[in-house]
Amino acid sequence: MRELDAKDRDILGILSKEARIPLKTLAGRIGLSRSATSERVASLENSGVIRGYRADIGQMDKGLICAFLLVTLIRTPSIGILDQLARYPEVRRVSSVSGQLDLIVEIEVPSIDRLNTLRDLIASHGGVEDLTTAIVLRRDIERAVD
Repeated sequence: MRELDAKDRDILGILSKEARIPLKTLAGRIGLSRSATSERVASLENSGVIRGYRADIGQMDKGLICAFLLVTLIRTPSIGILDQLARYPEVRRVSSVSGQLDLIVEIEVPSIDRLNTLRDLIASHGGVEDLTTAIVLRRDIERAVD
């Protein structure tokens, strides 16, 4: 691996704060062409200096993380799954839906650790075939119900 120069360090500094920055914007900030910036980023990725890009989700509004658990059941109705879900105070709403999914479970948890624990508990229920988690990043439209 080649030694990192000032431009590489600039790239790393920007990407560490803004991993989803468009390449054109990144190039403009460091004063290189898009192709030169792309080559440098690719080199940093290939050498293992950049190991990935991720969303680092922390505490959100009101100190809670909101998520939807998208549940597919082995068969419906699945005896006991609603009873199990009702035991968890973090479960805010459970909707039975048509289509490939069977349940949409809305939860609010204080941490990612609790989200993972709750997700694992629900996924391990004998009636659950598949469970996908979707974390709410922001609510763009929210209306009060009268």
